[in-house]
Amino acid sequence: MTAGVRHLLGLALAIVSFVGTIVICALPQWRIEKIFWESSNVAPQVFIEGLWKVCGPYSAHTECKEYEEPFVSISQDLEVARALIVIAIIVGVIGILLGAAGSKFINFVPDERKRSKIAMASGVVCIIAGIFVLIPISWTTITTTTIQNNFNNFLPHGTLELGASLYIGWITTALLFLGGGLLCSSFICQDGTD
Repeated sequence: MTAGVRHLLGLALAIVSFVGTIVICALPQWRIEKIFWESSNVAPQVFIEGLWKVCGPYSAHTECKEYEEPFVSISQDLEVARALIVIAIIVGVIGILLGAAGSKFINFVPDERKRSKIAMASGVVCIIAGIFVLIPISWTTITTTTIQNNFNNFLPHGTLELGASLYIGWITTALLFLGGGLLCSSFICQDGTD
């Protein structure tokens, strides 16, 4: 695989993972809490926590409320995750812009040596963005499983599950690391071949 193809593939993976980071930031499914009742005829109550709002049966139907409203508080792991995911989005934008500037197909920087250094910087920035996604995803996963183990002791008729955002976050992290690695490796192959 030539360095140019490797660079384009890394940039494409960085863009896809950037979209994934935005999805996990916006999607309100980080943690799902289900409470079952003694009688099997009653449907379980489901509370879904996200970074910006919590959804649950607050009235006759399921409603989402922001954390800033009274009586709705955000847990510490989700509050830190909110900040780190926003930082990851900002860092991801910088990585993508550097990747586009360091591309061999866009003549933004005429000097080949500087262009390859920009590509290397783009890869490093994408890997840093992956770390900013990995930390809250891992912390929330560990916190949720720890709470689930303690949750069964206090509420035997309830479950606490990982939400879809965490699974998307794991994939996004892998794509950020892979894309960043491909962008960095395009710097190593300066002659254009392996």
